[in-house]
Formats: sequence, structure tokens, C-alpha cells
Amino acid sequence: MQFYQMPYGVEVFVQVEGLPAFQKAKNGKQVGPHGFHIHEKGVCEIGDGKDPFSSAGGHWNPDGQPHGNHAGDFPVLFSNHGRARMIFFTDRFQVKDIIGKTVIIHDGPDDYQSQPSGDSGKRIACGLIEKS
Repeated sequence: MQFYQMPYGVEVFVQVEGLPAFQKAKNGKQVGPHGFHIHEKGVCEIGDGKDPFSSAGGHWNPDGQPHGNHAGDFPVLFSNHGRARMIFFTDRFQVKDIIGKTVIIHDGPDDYQSQPSGDSGKRIACGLIEKS
């Protein structure tokens, strides 16, 4: 994942491998597309496995917006045989604002409405945002 500072915002380039395939809802939860967000803390400890990466905290929301409008809310990732690739633009932050935070991928889709985190399910991957 790469973040590029542009004159009017940030271009985000995402390339991920190892995502689970889409699975229809079982017991009310589907797998994929995958919720994808910046989280507030720069820690990616797995923990006990039942609630992995809880050390990363909640969604990064520096301006106190309702969910769906958090600065750290990103489009969902669609798994294509375990791979996803996407480029998008946001003017919600500058690259310097997110250094030291984490990016989390969730098991299920984000509904962009449920408070505070979109009911996107278990955290399945975590990465620290570092300056290169």
C-alpha cells in the first residue's frame, strides 16, 4: 500500500494478496467484499485470535464525523482469487497525518452506517503505515 501526497489530497494505491474468497452470508455474516480502514493506533498485535488486531484501536476519525464519513473510511476491497488492486483519491487527510497509524482489512463489507465501525466483522489483516 502506498500513499502519494498530491496538490489537493492523497492518492492511495492498494495491492493485496491472500484475501479470502467471497462467501454468501451464513448466520447473518458474509465474507467479502472486505471493509478497509485506517485505524487510530500504530500497533498490529494479533492478541488472542478471537478479536485480532484490537490493539490498533478504532477507525481513525480525527474530526469526529459519523461513520461513513471518517477520514479513515476507504472503499471496500473485492477479492479476485485472493487478490485486490485499487487506486483512489481522498482529500480527507495528508500523508503526514497518517504516518504511524495502521490499515486494517476486515472479513466482511462495511455498511458505512453502523456506528462506530460499520459492522464489517473480524479484522483479518493489519499493516503499519510508515514513511519510506
